[in-house]
Amino acid sequence: MSSSKRRAPVAVNNVAESKATAHGNMSSHGPINGVKIDCQPARKKRALCSEDQASREVTVRGEHDPHKIIKVNANDGKTGDDFELAYTVTKLIGNGSFGVVFQARLINSNEDSAIKKVLQDKRFKNRELQIMRLVSHPNIVELKAFFYSNGEKKDEVFLNLVLEYVPETIYRASRLCAKSKQTMSMLQIKLYMYQLFRSLAYIHSLGICHRDIKPQNLLLNPFTCVLKLCDFGSAKILQAGEPNVSYICSRYYRAPELIFGATNYTTNIDVWSTGCVMAELMLGLPLFPGESGIDQLVEIIKVLGTPTKEQIKTMNPNYMEHKFPQIKPHPFSKVFRARTPTDAIDLISRLLEYTPSHRLTAIEAMVHPFFDELRNPETRLPNGKELPKLFDFTVQELSIRPDLTSRLVPQHAEAELLSRGIDIHNFTPLPQSKMRATKDGLQPDPTKVSVVEHFPIPTNLTILGDFLGLASYYRRFIKDFAKIAAKSNLATQRIRRFLWKLPFLIVNRSNRIKNSLVQLEKGQAALKECNIL
Repeated sequence: MSSSKRRAPVAVNNVAESKATAHGNMSSHGPINGVKIDCQPARKKRALCSEDQASREVTVRGEHDPHKIIKVNANDGKTGDDFELAYTVTKLIGNGSFGVVFQARLINSNEDSAIKKVLQDKRFKNRELQIMRLVSHPNIVELKAFFYSNGEKKDEVFLNLVLEYVPETIYRASRLCAKSKQTMSMLQIKLYMYQLFRSLAYIHSLGICHRDIKPQNLLLNPFTCVLKLCDFGSAKILQAGEPNVSYICSRYYRAPELIFGATNYTTNIDVWSTGCVMAELMLGLPLFPGESGIDQLVEIIKVLGTPTKEQIKTMNPNYMEHKFPQIKPHPFSKVFRARTPTDAIDLISRLLEYTPSHRLTAIEAMVHPFFDELRNPETRLPNGKELPKLFDFTVQELSIRPDLTSRLVPQHAEAELLSRGIDIHNFTPLPQSKMRATKDGLQPDPTKVSVVEHFPIPTNLTILGDFLGLASYYRRFIKDFAKIAAKSNLATQRIRRFLWKLPFLIVNRSNRIKNSLVQLEKGQAALKECNIL
């Protein structure tokens, strides 16, 4: 807290924090009462938290020989196909309570990769693996492969995620500027924030909430200025009516509804975190550097003022204690430097709203005037090179808000989309219900299913899965069932033939796909009756 005079006690009850997440800059605190607020606005905050505060240290035993080739049986990150992965460990690049991250060199492709090694609880599926296999986006780090390895203890199993390697983070880039007593250029901030919003618009359309947006989780290629979102260890596919833990997200970037203990929050918590990141890049320091969960709320109130009863109700209807002193909001125009563009201040003010539904969505933020410079074909990077690809949208991205397409796609980018068969003036948006992910995987892509009759009969399950866009579920379903049927004495030859024949029936009879899937369910039921499942 600031060393200036404290005043105006705040009574806040029932804001209990049970435990820290694996990635948060957090400590555990119970309910706190009588917290006092420093009413003086603080423009210059305390120093940035060190990067190793983001996770607790763990012991890493042994040295890794960079010349030793390690070979493991791995699975492809998207298809799940088995293959032998050979790599050498270059160096340790991160560690914490979640596990360790190594930089590695992949032998076959001769490219760098990051291998994230986390302890696998056998009782549960790994949510990060599930989500990483679902997503595919130019601004999200790619999952190349995954494999399991044994630990030193008995029955200790580790999941290893082989990820795309990106050399820098927004956090380190921001710290470098801070050390030289500078802030990032406004063009850099626009580039990074736009790409972050684009990645969020994509995962939010799937129903995925990242829940840990912070500078440390924003990877950066300093030569191309391409940003990639990483670390989906806290991410979750939000389901209507299903409660979620409120003690999530690193403290400086935690939305107020989480501090109030909300369990029915939405993807808008990511938007709040993004607003905090943008403000930090502009200030060179965190905007809300709370020392505890409750102090985080104090820091927010200093800038936004005291939330009204109505605003508290929108954040958490079950929170009944609202004995706050009446603190007036401190204008954002006075929080930032005098030369800060007004459209930048306007964007931040529309991201950092108490009422979650009043915040801009990620796709709405992308069309904000703050990013108009990026849509200018004459804009170049400081080194004179062209901007990275910002408008190579997919049909799914354009289907999020079709009414914004004309503002989202600049005229000079239409030709590239048209070359991929996307006419923004005449395309059919995907139904929202078909875009969302489920706990079992993505919904079938209707644009792929609709052209079944024009596709040649696939010769193997890999081609079939890629064609139908159902690799995350149906191919694995059929493949695993076939293995079970082949090994079980209880399975009849008829069931085995049915399971292998069904994929080709689906392709050949495109107008009967629904009926074929019904038969698939019957086959599953038959196996259950034989006690095979």
